[in-house]
Amino acid sequence: MSTNISASHFSSHDGNGPLLELAGVRASYGPIEVLHGVDLVVPQGSVVALLGPNGAGKSTILKVCSGLLQPTAGEVRVAGRVINGATADQLARLGLCTIPEGKGVFPNLTVRENLWMATMAGVSLSDVEEIAYARFPRLGERRKQLAGTMSGGEQQMLSMARALSVNPALLLLDELSMGLAPLVVANLYEIVAQVSEEGVSILVSEQFARTVLGIAHYAAIVLHGNVTRVGTPAELEDELSAAYLGS
Repeated sequence: MSTNISASHFSSHDGNGPLLELAGVRASYGPIEVLHGVDLVVPQGSVVALLGPNGAGKSTILKVCSGLLQPTAGEVRVAGRVINGATADQLARLGLCTIPEGKGVFPNLTVRENLWMATMAGVSLSDVEEIAYARFPRLGERRKQLAGTMSGGEQQMLSMARALSVNPALLLLDELSMGLAPLVVANLYEIVAQVSEEGVSILVSEQFARTVLGIAHYAAIVLHGNVTRVGTPAELEDELSAAYLGS
């Protein structure tokens, strides 16, 4: 399979065109280039998994998509619109939400106060809480608890709840399984699958391939700042070696 991945390689899961596209994207940290011409497509309503070892460039791809790192070359497009130069808050208003590596919560605020931060997007607190507690009942039980005193899995639930409360069109997930027990990870990915079925497009970065492939429609292997292979999980089965992708 060619490493030149275009939109034509993907058939959209729901019959529509791609929501997110990267075309020839290069990105650097200072003088060091870490992405070397990445081509990637996320069709509407699909889950695309970025797989590869630590340092492969997966998180950098997500940073470029979320506006946290501007590409030095190439184009990033959302629904066909070039978004190079857009800031993270501008992209959020377009419906792009990011859940960063390491559970992006405010540890010294309560669960309810963390959810209140989502109202900055124009959603009422009552609506945010209703959505959050319906999807994650445990958060409702802990609404007055400081987020930093909860378990890692509960903090990740809170991070997801805050992102999902604004009804994103595109969700970026960075290492959702980081530091969590396998059962917790499985439960979180069940939620991700439900969100995808509701029509949200999802790009997820994972070091441990097996945790995400059960819900992914497509997977892209990232090595040394390049997308080296792409396809369905079944098409890539022979390449998902535990030696470098985890088990």
